[in-house]
Amino acid sequence: MTQDSFICFIFWKMLTSVMQSVNHAFGDAHDMTVFLDEPLLVSDIENAPDLVVSKGDIFFSDLSFWYTDAQTPTAVFEHFDLHIPAGERVGIVGISGSGKTTLTRLLLRLVDIQEGNIYVDGQEISKVSQVSLRRQIAYVPQEPLLFHRTISENISYGRPGASFEEIRQAAVDANALDFIEQLPDGFETITGERGVKLSGGQRQRVAIARAILTDAPILVLDEATSALDSESEQLIQEALQNLMKGRTAIVIALRLSTVASLDRIVVLKDGRIIEDGAHADLLAKGGEYAGLWRRQTNRA
Repeated sequence: MTQDSFICFIFWKMLTSVMQSVNHAFGDAHDMTVFLDEPLLVSDIENAPDLVVSKGDIFFSDLSFWYTDAQTPTAVFEHFDLHIPAGERVGIVGISGSGKTTLTRLLLRLVDIQEGNIYVDGQEISKVSQVSLRRQIAYVPQEPLLFHRTISENISYGRPGASFEEIRQAAVDANALDFIEQLPDGFETITGERGVKLSGGQRQRVAIARAILTDAPILVLDEATSALDSESEQLIQEALQNLMKGRTAIVIALRLSTVASLDRIVVLKDGRIIEDGAHADLLAKGGEYAGLWRRQTNRA
């Protein structure tokens, strides 16, 4: 093979490799392009103002909602009313499919209702910007979303300009400081994608520290302790008490022990409120909540 032929061969190999890489890149981009071309399920009205929250009063008014992604629409709520006064800590319980998590999705405006209104401090949430709405709500899900960043960066995600002292205090309030300081790099420890380098209880406490630092007037906890062992749950329950202080709190729970100490418990069934009251009062009634409590605690 002559030198010119060899050079042409190498050039062809390089060109083929580049073309294969470009082809793979276009293939990988296809799914994202399809996703970006999907119509928005929720959009702001033109020139939507920011939500201004001074108290944290929440009112679900004559709300009707049904899922339309199947051939037959599935009704979740019909003419649903629920008022949560500012500063009240409310537990939402019920069997699977009762509408608990859907209620929080509607409040966060991840989907829009078909009829009725949701108000925060008298402002209709469909008339304000989504960004401003979600800034006023600290959300802690069952499986916290952590990024492939340091623990410090994950905690400060809701307040990027927070000082280290503020980040550390949030970790203290979330019962996370002890385990963080035992890590080789402390607050500079990389958590890994989705926090894989941390245990479930540790990830949850980092998420709670983030919510504490965000300092939003409204708090939504969506089954935040349901997947934890008893020791982790106790630490997180203490952290959640710190988090709920001075805030309007909605706590979605499967474990009734999570909501027993709250101001009020709302029991949902098939998208309806069937019981509403304090833990002791609902036990005395002997209804749906009392039955769930007996089954979970093995008490007659």
